[in-house]
Amino acid sequence: MELDDRKRKILLAIIQNYQDTGEPVGSRTISKMNDLNYSPATIRNEMADLEEMGLIVQPHTSAGRVPTDKGYRLYVDHLLTNEETGLTASEGGQLPGTHMEQLLSKRMDRVEEMLMRMAQVLAANTQYTTMVTGPHYKQNKLKFIQLSAMGGGKLLAVIVLNGNIVKNNILDIGSDIGQEALSRLNFCLNNNLNGLSIEEINLPLITKIKDEAGENADAAAAVLDAVAAAFDKEDSMPVYTSGATNIFKYPELADNEKISNLINVLEEKKELGTALGVVSPNGSKQDIQVYIGDEVPVESMKDCSVVTATYQMGDGVQGKIGIIGPRRMDYQKVVETLKATMNQLDGIFKKPEE
Repeated sequence: MELDDRKRKILLAIIQNYQDTGEPVGSRTISKMNDLNYSPATIRNEMADLEEMGLIVQPHTSAGRVPTDKGYRLYVDHLLTNEETGLTASEGGQLPGTHMEQLLSKRMDRVEEMLMRMAQVLAANTQYTTMVTGPHYKQNKLKFIQLSAMGGGKLLAVIVLNGNIVKNNILDIGSDIGQEALSRLNFCLNNNLNGLSIEEINLPLITKIKDEAGENADAAAAVLDAVAAAFDKEDSMPVYTSGATNIFKYPELADNEKISNLINVLEEKKELGTALGVVSPNGSKQDIQVYIGDEVPVESMKDCSVVTATYQMGDGVQGKIGIIGPRRMDYQKVVETLKATMNQLDGIFKKPEE
């Protein structure tokens, strides 16, 4: 949708004012802005056009206007990159707040610890709710399987995925397998499965493995089940959250039922992977995406906006960061903060260990 310069500036003024106050914006308020030299009558005419275009709406009679999801979408897609608005986000800016800079300037013993702290600092910097997933492979593959007899009809299956993600499984196969037969089974499984993703382990391949395993087909089936479980567990990403109480700062989200449903989702975390998993693989360089209102795939977040980014840890390992706020969130600040975070993370994970 193309807007002329005057309509664009007035829409931008409405969005920025509503972001700051949460109150409907009237023509008189806009006419008092120093950088706009339009009369209240001109502004009212332009606001009427913007309302007809579906970009703003009057919530009730005699009130000012507020942006619609369509208006925010236009703002996010076009106005943030329009140099005339002064809102172009820098590609390599410094992350706001020294705490985050200090956090990301040093390696921690555990990635999980760093991600939890990162969620806390991002929530403090943006004053919104933050969620961060643990790292996982974009499309993980099986590296190798090592089988060892444990006696008593039990088998230890060590399953290693790319990135040296190790899953240990003790399998009850009913009876012991001799060492020679165990070696053959180990060779059969690795020869057929190494380097494959879970999507590539199909029914014909499973049938072939069981046929080759012969009398140990049941043991092969148990190992295959363990392999599938290893992939499933790896796909279930841990989600770290922080700043849930920031939601209470925004009256439009503070309805008792809305806030209860949203807090439940944040606490249980069952649907947060869905909210973060909508990131498009064809996104921008740093894969920052904005989802507004009904675009968010979680029902209890339909009154929110979610801005997501994908962080990379090298060797195909990636994770997601999401910022949840009201529709009137400060998109510029959130996008710039996420871009700076991605730049800092790239510097950490792409440089060699000292």
